[in-house]
Amino acid sequence: MPTDNPLLQYQALPRFDCILPEHAQPAIETILAYAEPSLAKIEQSVTPTWKGAILPLRKLLEPLDFAWGVITHLHSVMNTTEWRTAHDALQPSVIAFSLRVNQSDSIYKALKTLRSGTAWSTLDETQQRIVAASLLDAELAGVGLPNEKRERFNTIKRELALTSTQFSNNVLDATKAFALNLQTQADIAGLPKSLLAAASEAAKLAGSETSTAEIGPWVITLEAPLFVPFMQYSTQRDHRETLYRAFVTRASSGDGDNTPLIDTTLKLRREMAEILGYTTYAEVSLAQKMADSPSAVDAMIERLHSVAAPAAQRELEELRRYAAQHGETKTLMNWDVAFWSDHMRETLFEFTDEDLRPYFQFPRVLEGLFDLAHNLFGITIAPPESEIPVWHEDVRPFTIKDASGADMATFYLDPYSRPATKRGGAWMNALRPRQQTPDGKITLPVATMVCNQTRPSNDKPSLMTFNEVTTLFHEFGHTLQHLLTTVNEPEAAGIHNVEWDAVELPSQFMENWCYHRPTLIRMSEHIDTGEPLPEALYQKLYRARTFLAGSSTMRQLLFAALDLELHHRYRADGTLTPDDVKRCIGSKFSLMPFIEQDRFLCGFSHIFAGGYAAGYYSYKWAEVLSADAFGAFVEAGLNDNDAIIQTGQRFRDTILAAGGSLHPMDVFKSFRGREPDPNTLLRHQGLLEKEG
Repeated sequence: MPTDNPLLQYQALPRFDCILPEHAQPAIETILAYAEPSLAKIEQSVTPTWKGAILPLRKLLEPLDFAWGVITHLHSVMNTTEWRTAHDALQPSVIAFSLRVNQSDSIYKALKTLRSGTAWSTLDETQQRIVAASLLDAELAGVGLPNEKRERFNTIKRELALTSTQFSNNVLDATKAFALNLQTQADIAGLPKSLLAAASEAAKLAGSETSTAEIGPWVITLEAPLFVPFMQYSTQRDHRETLYRAFVTRASSGDGDNTPLIDTTLKLRREMAEILGYTTYAEVSLAQKMADSPSAVDAMIERLHSVAAPAAQRELEELRRYAAQHGETKTLMNWDVAFWSDHMRETLFEFTDEDLRPYFQFPRVLEGLFDLAHNLFGITIAPPESEIPVWHEDVRPFTIKDASGADMATFYLDPYSRPATKRGGAWMNALRPRQQTPDGKITLPVATMVCNQTRPSNDKPSLMTFNEVTTLFHEFGHTLQHLLTTVNEPEAAGIHNVEWDAVELPSQFMENWCYHRPTLIRMSEHIDTGEPLPEALYQKLYRARTFLAGSSTMRQLLFAALDLELHHRYRADGTLTPDDVKRCIGSKFSLMPFIEQDRFLCGFSHIFAGGYAAGYYSYKWAEVLSADAFGAFVEAGLNDNDAIIQTGQRFRDTILAAGGSLHPMDVFKSFRGREPDPNTLLRHQGLLEKEG
């Protein structure tokens, strides 16, 4: 293949500085033009061996995986009209070829023969896992379906990809389109200086060149760095209501209405499941997860609900009493909860998020995070020795080295919110897996780590909320799992081939270190005084760790239960709409009733435009694993650094090293010495009394 197109240079780091939307179409067309006849040759010569089946497919797919991975990444972080057009035009061809590979009868038969033949015993456990996963992938991709069913199945897959992309675009557009314009001092009552500075910057982006933090005007958008603190601090109840209503009705009207896309998605997913011989889409989803059935998910949800529900109800009653005692004369509404919760926390624990923010300068937090990684896992993280191209000036590349100084991996950190072109949320993408080439060399893994935290302003670094700190740690956990793997087979290296409901283990595990006193003190430095976080303030933060734990658990259970209901028991040809289902599930899991206009499903990208369909429960499932994993450090002694180092090395050698080479339960037991205890999470959150 020609290599003048940067998207075809898949054996090097991406040349992000010169990759343009116009490179996408010729690159993908070139790759597919080469791949189609190559696949036909593989099908003719495939043999039931590792070298005769898996290795040819790996070589075939590597250029496409790289190019399409870069394109989809840039579509997420540089969402211009040009990148949208390029991505959307190529997506059907990429999906069609992927289905062509997975639906290859000759390759499938060769792999089945390999699994049942004498050559199976010559494969190691990692290779056997890869073959088994490849067979299941093929079966869930419709291999062996009669022609008519296969044609319909493929049509459904293409339509689902299109609806997913459109859903995501609609949410991004709706988020960008809304702005709450604030003009007077009354409008900004209660807002802290940090938010006013960010709102002034948003006003400038909206065209107000003269805006300042002191005199305005100010703009509040639906982006988290503006939306969340405004709901916490604004004393203007009518403005909070306006903002809340805008948030829960995103992408629910006009040309960007996601309502028909939800209907189409649920209908098509069930039809696809039935074509594959399953009853519901949830059964299809769970075929590749630790939880092997919807009933197993139901059981987990019910167990957590039985403990969290009464605690959450008590919390809500306490919040109502507190609000009434402090001047709230009206019935507590959805747009009041964050405001009064923050006030109540301030009263109980004597601090606010704004008290913490000056201590968490992004550069210092990042340094502290990297120091923690060095202490726990024996790695060194630093900027690359030579310049690495990036896609935006915000982006910072890093290399990871082991204790001997040898390179292990590269990752890119894109930390700040860019509402105009970057989708919301935070995520990690695997740009390249670790693998050993035929000549014995190791290709090192590459990842992108994306957040949407508060931007720097007025020549000051980004001052992070504590939630932004924990989000950074969370995404770094995902990044570490992909980059610290020791697996040399790319199909099972890093996050590849890890069951979806276990993939959040390292990320949620890392969040716990945000409350570890030495870690927190080390990464804090007041923007004005240079002093670390005071001991008294740390103690308040730690005590507040379980504040409203029942309510936050119920919120996650609401999303998990609703997701499962829509993908398992709901039928599009029934009398209920998805919104009806939401309200029904909400009557059990939501402490505050949804307002009549609520359409938050239209913004529920996790399940309609992400990888969490019939899998949102994974956050809580993996949180059970992560809480118990952190328990090993608690037991070893969080004040004993030698014990932390020893336990951290064991965590690296098991949880982080294994990737998808072993079943997650086997990996967990290799670290913990036993299966996870679900009650550990409940005790960790203060919802169960500690034993003894």
